[in-house]
Amino acid sequence: MTKPNFVKNFKNINKSINSLLERNLNKLKFDNLKIVASNNKFIFTFVALFFLFISYLLVPTSYKQGDISKELNNELLNKFNLDFTFTQKLDYNFFPRPHFVSEGSFILENQNKIAEIDKLKIYVSLDNLFSLKNINIHELILENTNFELNIKNSNFFIKLLNNNFLDTKLNIRNGNIFFRDSENEILFINIIKNLKYYYDPNELKNVFYSENEIFNTPFSLKVINHQDEKKIYTKLDIDFLKFQIENIFNYENDINIGSAALVFNSDKSLINYKTNKNFFEFDYSNDVENKKFLYKGKLNFKPFYSSLEGDTEEINLSYIFSTNAIVAELLKTEIFNNKNLDFKLNINANKIKNNRNFTNLFLKSKIQEGLIDIDDTKLEWKDNSVVRLTDTLIFVKNGKLFLDGKSKINITNAKNIYQFLLTPKNFRKNIKTIDLGFSYSFDEKAIILNDIMIDGKYNQKVNSKLNNIYFRGSSMQNKIYLKNMINDLLKSYSG
Repeated sequence: MTKPNFVKNFKNINKSINSLLERNLNKLKFDNLKIVASNNKFIFTFVALFFLFISYLLVPTSYKQGDISKELNNELLNKFNLDFTFTQKLDYNFFPRPHFVSEGSFILENQNKIAEIDKLKIYVSLDNLFSLKNINIHELILENTNFELNIKNSNFFIKLLNNNFLDTKLNIRNGNIFFRDSENEILFINIIKNLKYYYDPNELKNVFYSENEIFNTPFSLKVINHQDEKKIYTKLDIDFLKFQIENIFNYENDINIGSAALVFNSDKSLINYKTNKNFFEFDYSNDVENKKFLYKGKLNFKPFYSSLEGDTEEINLSYIFSTNAIVAELLKTEIFNNKNLDFKLNINANKIKNNRNFTNLFLKSKIQEGLIDIDDTKLEWKDNSVVRLTDTLIFVKNGKLFLDGKSKINITNAKNIYQFLLTPKNFRKNIKTIDLGFSYSFDEKAIILNDIMIDGKYNQKVNSKLNNIYFRGSSMQNKIYLKNMINDLLKSYSG
């Protein structure tokens, strides 16, 4: 594009004025500022300089829209490796900094639309405004952007770290990431509050930092790509849970290896793993030298299935069964109700945290064909009985999470149970097994029992006593309530 003649003149005049000011302003002293300010020549020079500077800032308004779109698109592709398309006219503003604005644009990848941008701001350097071809983008801001990602382009944000952010920045403010499965169904939505790419002079590396929210859980993520060492450092921080994950991922070989340190409150644990495009294997322990628990698992991608097995001294079931537990919130989203998922989880625990009465828990769960259950889960109660769950199903109804199933209780020491319950001696019958159905509400912490059979026999009096049973208040209140309820049922059975 040929520069207008007046643009060339402005450039020459601007150089002359800058040279004049450099020679004379250095001679100014504080005492004679008033004299200089009263000089008409100084005022004229200042006004002329201001006029020329504004005129210089307005130079981009003289360019044609087609040329602007073409050159900016090329510059964005070169700097960020992103293929932008502008659907509307590009507006130019020089306040507070020179920049172009697109009210409607999107990003293409392999001819597919990967992002829709409500407002795109392209900030350019003050240098080279006379030459559109030499214009330099030093900051890019995407506002209210929706990204469409899947397993094929899931590394979209990581790949951006390969660009040179030494003299430029990329910011994304307010957006959503819609992650879809192979059938184009939405698996989850990640809300972007603030995301930025920049160069860290201390690390001498590009940095990706993002503040997000997923499943109503806010978190931050920091990523540094050490290209020279073929390593990626990530740090995930869920502040309100006091939970952090720091991870080092080595991608030098065909089979990638990594190590992640986890901190939850003051508890620390470690995950070592290896992966490639077909699988992901890991082992998980709380201490390298003195392991209190150890989990091992594998995820196979083609075909997809996964399994996790673990042994632990103590397990905290509140992570699963408390009202606001992350696992419960994930289940409510019905993200796992996918027929393509095949997941198995088996955990052996000697103790249950905050509950000394139950021991030797074997938690067995699986997700298959869109159904979630914990069939064959077993636990012991004070070495007096063994509880086994069957025909279970975890589901969401009206936004609430439920567990339905059946339970078989084998009594191994009825005498100790009666002593614990303080059951009157005339009601202490020799009971071997108890079968019952149940429905548990995670949100209301309520359980409904039905179809109780004692030693294989159905007792109408016992079942007529059953109503909704609510465990609320302190754990001591729940224990007293449970004792009274069981003794009441034993009286009905004996009578």
